Amino acid sequence: MQIDNRIAGLRQVYQLKTLSKKDVLEDPFRQFDVWWQEAIESKVYEPNAMTLATCNTEGRPSARTVLLKGIHENGFTFYTNYNSKKAEDLKQNPQASLLFFWKELERQIRIEGTVQKLSGEESDAYFASRPRQSQLGAWASPQSKTIPSRKFLQDKEQQIEKEYADQQIPRPSFWGGYLLVPDRIEYWQGRPGRLHDRILYSATHAGWKIERLAP
Repeated sequence: MQIDNRIAGLRQVYQLKTLSKKDVLEDPFRQFDVWWQEAIESKVYEPNAMTLATCNTEGRPSARTVLLKGIHENGFTFYTNYNSKKAEDLKQNPQASLLFFWKELERQIRIEGTVQKLSGEESDAYFASRPRQSQLGAWASPQSKTIPSRKFLQDKEQQIEKEYADQQIPRPSFWGGYLLVPDRIEYWQGRPGRLHDRILYSATHAGWKIERLAP
């Protein structure tokens, strides 16, 4: 097989920061907050963008980018259509993972755990905070389903807009939030020569165990 150096030859030297066990906090959520604040201060583009990976009962994986919308004391939240592909996967298999990649800081955070639905009250509160256009979009889109054209979406949006003219738009019953409760959180810092720093938090009955992993 011929190697395409336009791809294989791409290289990036990681050398901005280091990461060791003595550097991190005992609580992985507090450590996330530290890195999150640094991402904000460094003006990382959309720091809340994360890859959500799911897998159905047939073992077929699926991944897509979604937005982090909150951090609970025990997990991370996001919102979607309950009839979407990701939601169907989570119904079949509630195990999932999240991945943040902040290239400006040469950092990744990998999070694995179990996903559960948020309460209706929490989903209502977040939906009410969304821009009206986004609220209309949630109603108009039969997410992940085949549609005949873009006009189909636009017509549906106009219909919903007319229906709720001069009214508050309620949250659709088929749309809401999820909470991923992690049992593994890994912090990754790029280093020269691909000898990257990896610090893993694993949930145990006694609390969080912290280990260094080989890159």
